[in-house]
Amino acid sequence: MKIKALTTSFAIVLLAGAASLSASPDKKGDFHGLKECSQYNFLPGGFCTFTSSNLDAIPAGTRVYYDQAANIPTGMLDSNVILDAGQGNRAIGRCSVSFATGLGLCAFTDGLGQFAGFSARIDVRIDFQSGITYWDGTYSFDKVK
Repeated sequence: MKIKALTTSFAIVLLAGAASLSASPDKKGDFHGLKECSQYNFLPGGFCTFTSSNLDAIPAGTRVYYDQAANIPTGMLDSNVILDAGQGNRAIGRCSVSFATGLGLCAFTDGLGQFAGFSARIDVRIDFQSGITYWDGTYSFDKVK
């Protein structure tokens, strides 16, 4: 039995117009995103929400779910994560962040839907005064066989 990979473009209608999303093979670049964590409860299943990013695949409203509780080990968040852009579009990775410094790292290794072949290395910086978390790094979409 042969399995044929299909590439699908997703369209999201925004108030200002429409934007087309597609995970094209071998696409790569710099990533810059902002997220807020007002609903994050430090427990497994807790999440933060992106308010903006420069990558169409991660629109405002995309959530990052944390699989492990924060503060284990003490003073850190060290957790498997799921980046969920909705409609079955999810990336899997791991984040480690120090609550003492507000600095950390997230790495993504693959995904489903438009995140198939996705990888990223993201430096994390929490601004404790504003409550905004800055994600800056690089990403790529590799061809899926």
